[in-house]
Amino acid sequence: MTTDLFASDHAQQNLTVPIGPGARFLGGFLLADAAAILDAVADVTARSPFRHLTTPGGQQMSVAMSNCGSLGWVSDRAGYRYQATDPLTGKPWPPMPALLLERAQQAASQAGYEHFQPDVCLINRYTTGARMGLHQDRDENNLTAPIVSFSLGVSAVFIWGGLQRTGKAQRFVLKHGDAVVWGGPDRLRFHGVAPVKADEHALTGPLRINITFRQTGP
Repeated sequence: MTTDLFASDHAQQNLTVPIGPGARFLGGFLLADAAAILDAVADVTARSPFRHLTTPGGQQMSVAMSNCGSLGWVSDRAGYRYQATDPLTGKPWPPMPALLLERAQQAASQAGYEHFQPDVCLINRYTTGARMGLHQDRDENNLTAPIVSFSLGVSAVFIWGGLQRTGKAQRFVLKHGDAVVWGGPDRLRFHGVAPVKADEHALTGPLRINITFRQTGP
């Protein structure tokens, strides 16, 4: 069953809904800054363009990705890892825009996680049909810091699983401007995104943009 936690299209902005003991769904959290955040994303991806990474097993991901911050997450035949340079350009990843950092820290604080210092900002671009399979975010050295995730553009269904891949999963609609924060006992929950349905948004056209912040260091 898919749950729309904000069926009134986020009439109540910044309404915080627990979806686990250490996880919070922040409805409409980004609406006031959405256009400026997308402009910041465009600046980043002009320097480090979107690309479709390959899994260690040789499969091309349906989601196109880029990064900003002191480190970026990459995947290829050699495995999943963080590195300081963009393998596409050979240059350091673009700095994390101040607005993105500020809003990520505010989201973490609203969910009960103070002192969040993300050094990685992974930017995902979903086209119609793109999806993200169930996975854990466990490549970080620091598993005590939360994950902060922003959604902009076309809506998608967020799959919120358990601590085992085979556990029962819930499904939530993520709309333009929503944020999700998870950490503590929920830090290693399996999660993913169902195939994005064809739709249009005034700011992104047929695209969904997902921005995920992670803290790899102390």
